[in-house]
Amino acid sequence: MVAVCAVVSVARCGSINQSVATRSSAKSSCRSFVSGAPVVSAAATRRRRASVLSQAVVTPPQTHDNARPNTTLRPVSAAAVDSSKALEQFRSMGGASRYASEAKSSIVSIGLSIHTCPVEVREKMAVPEDKWEEAIAELCSYPHVEEAGILSTCNRMEIYVVALSWHRGVREVEEWMSKYSGVPLEELRPHMFLLRDQDATSHLLKVSGGLDSVVMGEGQILAQVKNVFALGENVDGFGRHLSGLFKAAITAGKRVRSETSIASGAVSVSSAAAELVQMKLPGGNFDGCRVMIVGAGTMSRLLVKHLVSKRCTEMTIVNRSAGRVEELMADFPEANIKLALMDDFLAQAEKHDVIFTAASTGVIITKADLANMAPANASVGGSRRLVDIAVPRNVDADCGDDENTILYNVDDLKELVELNKDKRERAADEARELLTHEQAQFEAWRDSLETVPTIKRLRNKAEIIRAAELEKAMLKLGDGLTKKQMKAVEELSRGIVNKLLHGPMQALRSDGTDPSEVSQTLVNMHALETMFDLKDQNVPSRGRK
Repeated sequence: MVAVCAVVSVARCGSINQSVATRSSAKSSCRSFVSGAPVVSAAATRRRRASVLSQAVVTPPQTHDNARPNTTLRPVSAAAVDSSKALEQFRSMGGASRYASEAKSSIVSIGLSIHTCPVEVREKMAVPEDKWEEAIAELCSYPHVEEAGILSTCNRMEIYVVALSWHRGVREVEEWMSKYSGVPLEELRPHMFLLRDQDATSHLLKVSGGLDSVVMGEGQILAQVKNVFALGENVDGFGRHLSGLFKAAITAGKRVRSETSIASGAVSVSSAAAELVQMKLPGGNFDGCRVMIVGAGTMSRLLVKHLVSKRCTEMTIVNRSAGRVEELMADFPEANIKLALMDDFLAQAEKHDVIFTAASTGVIITKADLANMAPANASVGGSRRLVDIAVPRNVDADCGDDENTILYNVDDLKELVELNKDKRERAADEARELLTHEQAQFEAWRDSLETVPTIKRLRNKAEIIRAAELEKAMLKLGDGLTKKQMKAVEELSRGIVNKLLHGPMQALRSDGTDPSEVSQTLVNMHALETMFDLKDQNVPSRGRK
């Protein structure tokens, strides 16, 4: 029987080849007819076709080295050996990773940072806390964005999304960024970075660990990552995947600071600002320097802390209200803090030599304002120093053009990166090893989520079959059963299904803590999808809460 099939198959191949040859011959005959040569007759063509067919029957089929081996003519045990080898080959070729990436949404990070973008562009993209939830809702309203989260600080504005189609999702996020900032996309793109999947998750872990900060290891960024997680807890668009990612980033940031020395000698933006001014002052200290701070928030609190540590205890704090300034007075009794309100800002500015601005009020001083002020004290070289660490900026850029003023902003803090560079780099190497481990844990957890749709499909298919077979059985049994008996039969059917599914369900479950276990789970998932024909079944979409 098999031999006959082989003959017929080869004969068909011969017929196909001959058909092609016949069409070619017909074209040649037409050309010959036009040129006056005789046309080949139909009978001759049939004789030639029969000749080719007879040759095809006696010619053995050609075997290709890469052809699938025919197991139908061999014992079952030999075929089983080939299957076992195929499975081992599948695993050795990274099969689990392959199937982990099938039909999986992408995590994409797109944004602007101090490394790629000037402050005048970043400030237009800044998203304050009171607009955070609205921004998430707008991003998730796009068709290819399942989840969204925004990390907006003075040094960076990064958007993390879970995209159904990563390239379409990126286009939608770019569209939102341009719309939100009012900056044309062609002007934004040169400053933007784009990362996808493992590159995106690795980046956030590095950010949280302080490895991407201007001053490596600074602690303020970890608090800002925590704040994003807290803001997203009750927001629909901040779903399961991003919640898990930011939770992993917080864990990674804590481990880096507790298990390495990266935080020693490293400073926050506020500390870097205080250190930069001290380094630039003529005497290398704040002696005789009149210092003023604008704002009384977190960054101002850190400024007071670091100024006091540098023996600068005389300062004026200007704020819209007195409450927070009074709290700072109570928390830092060793500092002689004077209070002034924002309405008196310009008058107070003229009386001070160094002014740190960290308010959320936008621009509060311009070059025209400075032109009407007397120069700073001779002890600081007669130049007033404005240190703007607010985003959006408090100091107009043209203030740097005033001949009696020296202007610093957050971009100028890069100078401090060179200090203690070797020590920080050694600590950074240790931190990278920790981050690699934390990322592997997160990726394993995320891969483990891929089995959830398969579990749902398998249960759904089993329930459909159980219900259909139960209905058939009830029709055959007729109306003679009591309610108690009918309930017993239904419970029997459910029990049988649950016991049969117990093994497959266990093979699909993983807590994501062991990457090797996740790999085996994904192999099991693919096998079960094939055995039970589950790939074409629909399940509810995943992603948002």
